[in-house]
Amino acid sequence: MAIQSNVAEASHAQEEITPECKEILSSLPKEKGWRTPNLYLYQGFWCQPKEIQAIISVQNHYKSEDSDIIVATIPKSGTTWLKALCFAIVNREKFDCQKNHPLLTSNPHELVQFLEYKLYANNQIPDLSTLPTPRLLATHMPLRSLPESVRESDSKLVYLCRNPFDTFVSIWHYLCKIRPESLGPLSLEEAFDMYCKGVIGYGPYWDHMLGYWHQSFEKPHKVLFLKYEEMKEDTTFYMKKLSEFLGFPFSSEEEKYGVIEEIAKLCSFEHLKELEVNKKGKGAIAHFENKNLFRKGVVGDWVNHFNPFMVERLTNIMEEKLAASGLSFKLF
Repeated sequence: MAIQSNVAEASHAQEEITPECKEILSSLPKEKGWRTPNLYLYQGFWCQPKEIQAIISVQNHYKSEDSDIIVATIPKSGTTWLKALCFAIVNREKFDCQKNHPLLTSNPHELVQFLEYKLYANNQIPDLSTLPTPRLLATHMPLRSLPESVRESDSKLVYLCRNPFDTFVSIWHYLCKIRPESLGPLSLEEAFDMYCKGVIGYGPYWDHMLGYWHQSFEKPHKVLFLKYEEMKEDTTFYMKKLSEFLGFPFSSEEEKYGVIEEIAKLCSFEHLKELEVNKKGKGAIAHFENKNLFRKGVVGDWVNHFNPFMVERLTNIMEEKLAASGLSFKLF
């Protein structure tokens, strides 16, 4: 029954693609996908058909406002955590962390919704004027593919990435859980080869990271570039930095009374993972179960999966792609 369900699901997904989008897809390079039969190379990055259709809609219809805040990430690099932190920081005067806070009953992806996975998915054109100001939104799109209004407005982009070793392990585990059985298993070795070639949703990831990395120097008022490992190591420092960038700095009184620590605890991986909505809920992202969004959330788990050949290959790629930029990562 599971296989039949997955086949039907894949067929339904194909039916949701418009003739116009199918025509675009027919002209694009394609490779084997991770959770869909194929990935297509669109505007220099690899993406799934439904997301490409949604991204085109975002590019055509989303008009950024100066007060908009967009959480931009590579998949499985701490997106859920960053969404929770941004929501809690911006809305801290409205909600009590202990009692009526939306994060206690809603997954962060429901509170800070993806442009391409939620708001503009399935041929929808949402009315974003109903959202409270500042509008908190999210995307996995590379910088160069964001709508022109984002680049030209005074909206803010908060970017988070993770060391490529842990990112690979996290995304492989996640996609194995949601990959349709009809596609068969995806071995660690095959997935790693695809990853190193850049063939993964929104990849190559080095290109993705470098786009936001360079922009964070050119327009520091526009792009805040964060690394998962550094945030884990000194969460308080980076929460203060994040709050200042967003325009909601913590007051000395808030620091004195432990507001930063309170929000950090509310948004922590360990706390979010144990909430009922994140253990049993579903639909925060597409139709997938929320529990699949939470695995370990630690730094350095890659050592339990990589052999020496894999370490050497990815290290060489990182040196080749990132060394000249000055972008580096802590691996442990």
